[in-house]
Amino acid sequence: MKKLLVTASLAMMLFSCQKETDSNSSTPENSNGVASKRACASQDVLEEQLRENPSLALKMNQIEQFTQDHIANRGSSLSRLVNGKIEIPVVVNVLYRTAAENISDAQIQSQIDVLNKDFNALNSDFSQVPALFSTVKANVGITFVLDQVIRKSTTKTSWGTKDACKKTTQGGLAPTSPTTKLNLWVATIGGGILGYAQFPGGSSATDGVVIDSKYFGTVGTATYPYNLGRTATHEVGHWMNLRHIWGDATCGSDLVADTPTHNTANYGVPTYPHYSTCSGTPVEMTMNYMDYTDDRGMYMFSLGQKARIDAVFAVGGARASFRN
Repeated sequence: MKKLLVTASLAMMLFSCQKETDSNSSTPENSNGVASKRACASQDVLEEQLRENPSLALKMNQIEQFTQDHIANRGSSLSRLVNGKIEIPVVVNVLYRTAAENISDAQIQSQIDVLNKDFNALNSDFSQVPALFSTVKANVGITFVLDQVIRKSTTKTSWGTKDACKKTTQGGLAPTSPTTKLNLWVATIGGGILGYAQFPGGSSATDGVVIDSKYFGTVGTATYPYNLGRTATHEVGHWMNLRHIWGDATCGSDLVADTPTHNTANYGVPTYPHYSTCSGTPVEMTMNYMDYTDDRGMYMFSLGQKARIDAVFAVGGARASFRN
């Protein structure tokens, strides 16, 4: 596992300069309109937000410094605790043009169920974590509770990644209580993008996660190989301040000490062990939720990632308002 030393200046550089090396803002789709490989636009959206608001880099740098200090001090003061667990209310905003896009309550609940399993190490494939990573596999310990479903009929065929779906002036739905509730938007994004999230530090007016209806939950319109609800697990990970495991750069840093250095994103379901081309040629943690593998190929968070998530909800953390 890699050593990690993040200074304020390095964190600033990471948040203001890193570029996606393998994913573009558009990914080919097959004849059925399904993405040919996983594409998350979170980094692209962040880069656009940084261009529009240069002060965001400073704010994110401060969040990163707090995160590293919290981890170093082994802080454990978390958000809203119910029976010893963090509990997050979820608002699902459904924007639909067709009947298929107006996904069912059952499909929405299936996604909430997946989040609860994945963030509590209750997913059936958690037992597949290789022995090499058994000492760092984590139960993040977060519970998600469906708070509200809001539906809106639209005429848009796709929403893109400019946050139009979050703005009533552009035909979308504004977030509900975004400082105390996780907002998920289910909308056709287009361009082969499965989803995207806003990292901690961004505007509350656009805070939350967007998932295409074809990759949301496990029933209804959920489409193989992204039909196990892991797109939301991945994107909610970003919302909780987790980076892509390859650091959005060749042999980049995800700011987590116990994940191996990946040379780039992985797709499909790589055969284990899959070796990195980076220094030391470590075995890559391709089954981590923050890689780009198919849904059936990702099934773990690491203890280091859990520590970052803990920090974001701690007193003084970027999402400390969720403690209320």
